[in-house]
Amino acid sequence: MQIQLPDKVNRIINALMAAGFEAYAVGGCVRDSVLGRAPNDWDITTSAKPAEVKEIFPRTIDTGIKHGTVTVMLDKEGFEVTTYRIDGDYEDGRHPKEVTFTACLEEDLKRRDFTINAMAYNEQDGLVDIFGGIQDIEQEVIRCVGDAQERFTEDALRMLRAVRFSAQLGYQIEEGTQDAIRKMAPNLKLISAERIQAELVKLVVSPHPDYLRTAYETGITEQILPEFDLCMETEQNNPHHCYNVGEHILHAMLAIEPNKVLRLGMLFHDIGKPQTLTIDEEGITHNKGHAEVGEKMTKDILNRLKFDNDTLDKVLKIVRYHDHEIGLNESGVRRAANRMGEDFFPMLFAVQRADVRAQSDYMREEKLQKLAYIQQLYEGICQRRECLSLKDLAVTGSDLIALGMPPGKEMGTILHELLELVLDEPKRNTREELLQISREKIKNYK
Repeated sequence: MQIQLPDKVNRIINALMAAGFEAYAVGGCVRDSVLGRAPNDWDITTSAKPAEVKEIFPRTIDTGIKHGTVTVMLDKEGFEVTTYRIDGDYEDGRHPKEVTFTACLEEDLKRRDFTINAMAYNEQDGLVDIFGGIQDIEQEVIRCVGDAQERFTEDALRMLRAVRFSAQLGYQIEEGTQDAIRKMAPNLKLISAERIQAELVKLVVSPHPDYLRTAYETGITEQILPEFDLCMETEQNNPHHCYNVGEHILHAMLAIEPNKVLRLGMLFHDIGKPQTLTIDEEGITHNKGHAEVGEKMTKDILNRLKFDNDTLDKVLKIVRYHDHEIGLNESGVRRAANRMGEDFFPMLFAVQRADVRAQSDYMREEKLQKLAYIQQLYEGICQRRECLSLKDLAVTGSDLIALGMPPGKEMGTILHELLELVLDEPKRNTREELLQISREKIKNYK
């Protein structure tokens, strides 16, 4: 098998080999090349020790000397070059207590997580695939290198990474690897929230976000997202639904584009349903107030997982408004857009459409037609550039001050009263009319 290495990667490998050392591209870049994908970055492994690498290349950065990594700079571009190594005992579920450099490529490859990530390549030797990575790619399997429990003891995050890779590639996790995850899942408690978050996001925006189901079945979500486990165990006996809450969530994620905020919004949109479950006399389940409860829960979860404030704010809006009823007229649409914010409101159509598509067939077409009609009304409002917020008003606070209104709470009240007026009657958003109305209102405050 031939892989087209970038020129700079070849230059580094050839320079190391010319100095008498072994050197290969390794890991994810080799996997992606085999799969016909463009690698995000290229990692190089070598028998040369860090000091020897630094002697060969004029510009290097000590990225992780302790673990054998030097970044080689070529024309302002950096490439990580790491010495073959054997990891010592792992004490924290992430870091080896010590590493030992080795001259043996096989020893270096056997410490890696999965077979598909344990392949190396250079133009002289071709593909080095000691652990069956190619076979597992052909069979679409995620399998640990060697003993799965050892690999997960070394770094517990690898359990979530197994699910993430399966979701990105559409592969199944090999049975022995799955069994090891079930046994070792509690070790995920040792992993930082930031690392959990990064893997969870990659899973959620993958082509198969519904593979979060595997994380539930293997006990991973019990450790990192126990709120989701409750959803997987909460039935929905309701004409509008054909799945339990968790399965509905998974199908809703599949029904929306792979955008981080949108997928996270669908992951959490019904997270409050188990806490608000009621059953009526006919045995029909209801979840009144689940959006409000879910918003509070989502805020706690996203903070726990160390998400940034911008993501948190946008996802919370999706949870808060995902099933919000919008009036079937232009005034109702303008008011909804004003309440939710013009930056967010267009997102709501994708959110509600995905929610409907993950429900039962009951009234599905009527719901989708209603949503399409509301979206059509909104697009017309935007085309006519009708007022949706204070910034669109034909008058400003400065205009009111010029009429003799002092800055303060009363001025804000008048501006909001004017906004309420034009949300109902957009044609009245003219400077002349609003100034006249303002004069009358200012008189009442004097």
